[in-house]
Amino acid sequence: MPNITLPDGKIINFDKVVTGIDICEKISKSLTKNALIMSVNGELKDLYFNIEEDSSVKIFTSKDPEGLEVIRHDCAHIMAMAVQELYPGTQVTIGPVIENGFYYDFARKEPFTSEDLKKIEKRMSEIIDKDVKTRREVWERSKAISHFKKIGEKYKAEIIESIPDNEELTVYHHGDTWHDLCRGPHLISSGKIGKAFKLLKVSGAYWRGDSNNEMLQRIYGTSWTSQKELDEYLKRIEEAEKRDHRKLGKEMDLFHFREESPGSVFWHERGWSLFQKLIDYMRLRQKKAGYKEINTPEILDRSLWEKSGHWEKFGEHMYTSTTPDEKIFAIKPMNCPGCVQVFNQGLKSYRDLPLKMSEFGKVHRYEPSGALHGLMRVRAFTQDDAHIFCTEDQITKESLEVTNLILDIYKDLGFSNVILKYSDRPEVRVGEDKVWDKSEAALLEAVKATKLEYSINKGEGAFYGPKIEFVLRDAIGRDWQCGTLQVDLNLPERLGASYVAKDGSKKVPVMLHRALFGSLERFIGILIENYAGKLPFWISPLQIVVIPVSDEFDDYAKKVFEKINNTGINCIVDLKNHNLNYKIREHSLSKIPVLLICGKKEVDSNSVTIRKLDNNKQENMKLDKFLEQYTALSKAPSN
Repeated sequence: MPNITLPDGKIINFDKVVTGIDICEKISKSLTKNALIMSVNGELKDLYFNIEEDSSVKIFTSKDPEGLEVIRHDCAHIMAMAVQELYPGTQVTIGPVIENGFYYDFARKEPFTSEDLKKIEKRMSEIIDKDVKTRREVWERSKAISHFKKIGEKYKAEIIESIPDNEELTVYHHGDTWHDLCRGPHLISSGKIGKAFKLLKVSGAYWRGDSNNEMLQRIYGTSWTSQKELDEYLKRIEEAEKRDHRKLGKEMDLFHFREESPGSVFWHERGWSLFQKLIDYMRLRQKKAGYKEINTPEILDRSLWEKSGHWEKFGEHMYTSTTPDEKIFAIKPMNCPGCVQVFNQGLKSYRDLPLKMSEFGKVHRYEPSGALHGLMRVRAFTQDDAHIFCTEDQITKESLEVTNLILDIYKDLGFSNVILKYSDRPEVRVGEDKVWDKSEAALLEAVKATKLEYSINKGEGAFYGPKIEFVLRDAIGRDWQCGTLQVDLNLPERLGASYVAKDGSKKVPVMLHRALFGSLERFIGILIENYAGKLPFWISPLQIVVIPVSDEFDDYAKKVFEKINNTGINCIVDLKNHNLNYKIREHSLSKIPVLLICGKKEVDSNSVTIRKLDNNKQENMKLDKFLEQYTALSKAPSN
């Protein structure tokens, strides 16, 4: 009979088949009350799962991420149950857990309204109060398909038909009648969910994310372990809506999108100025750090992508074209293979290493229409890529330098709260273990040297090497994964890269992939939302607007503008035929950091009156002093 090993090493003996509930009861009454789910030999299982052999078991409560995830999963099921009870004939499709909540896609002719969401929430509360029991069953494939077709659930039948033949089909019952196809695991009953949930919104979603398929209705919800956590989250959502970069981008006249080129940004003058400021800043930082900037073609022959391995692993996301001579080309989805071709030009020696090559490369990746989201998820974007070619012995030093550079740049841009995620070797990988040992040790040393919070994702590295992900926490507590550092033990060899070692032998270099922002477009979206559009003066696309009190003072305003413009500060003079208050409101809405008011007092004293964004107090300053002070403020912190 099974011996159960707990996380602390303690072993509990049972004389019969045992469940998670039995284990909890053996440990303590409080654990029995609070337990939600368990892992058996590392695999998540329902608490009523039968354990027949010796196993390692860990019990999870609402304090664990696994516990919160299963609460959200069950909440999604109870939402679907409530929908079908209230609106018979509605079909359910898929309902996964997502970050901070869950959603479910429904096929229904009539659109769901905000009033419907309130009704659904009420019914969900009633089901939770009833504490309906959960039951898991394994079904035979043909029975499952036949059953779901019979009850009018064609989408479920289609899902089952796409599941591999060797995969077990499980159906979960909540109460006596409602059930759904699901891998699980789930809570033992609905009462364990609690009442800290809320349905947030309804949106359209294509079946399986394909715009050629039917449009479904997606209901989003969130669920937490306490009312306090729910309230805090709803407050963050409210703040996030105010900071939405799409809304602010329009107010600030930065960019827009069009149906003619979905997922591609139409940059306006001010938005492009911001884009170029970031590139200029990065270019200078990278030059100081010893990078050599290159540029590679956007269109490359299929044969190169086959050789690099991208055609096999990434082909469905690539845009391709066949020329009249029947050659197939692809628009690059990443910059790495092109960079290796630059490295391969000319004989390289160990004395040339490390060789650091940077590129602001435009890449194109097909993303489903339903996944596109402003600047955050696009199909065409610019990567601030760099690739460092080095020896195995140089991995540690270069990893440390890259990590410090990334953190320093984030600090300049206002992100001092950074979390690191370190991922080591996966089961399926290339390269020798001794090289993996060196690579992993080098990256982990770089992580530890930062003295920042970090987590280890076992087995989550790329097949070609371990990696670090840099996660920024913004002003309202949201996390954004941006920078990456990856050790590549595969691509240089596949593309024939080599250098002459000290002993005269030919060796393959290690390749470090490094991105600081990741996507410049996405990072700009993050910047806008972090600062709620009120960007630091040095990075603002339009920094100053000079406003004469009336046309009587236009000449002086032009003189002020010319002097500021000569310093390199982005400035305009507003001579439009509108009153002063209108102009102040207009430019404040556009998030211009500084407005300079020019009237009689300013003309007489050769000064300007300074009005800063979100500050009603005005300051008068001599023009020369203003130019000196704000010229200094317009420089990037580390430049």
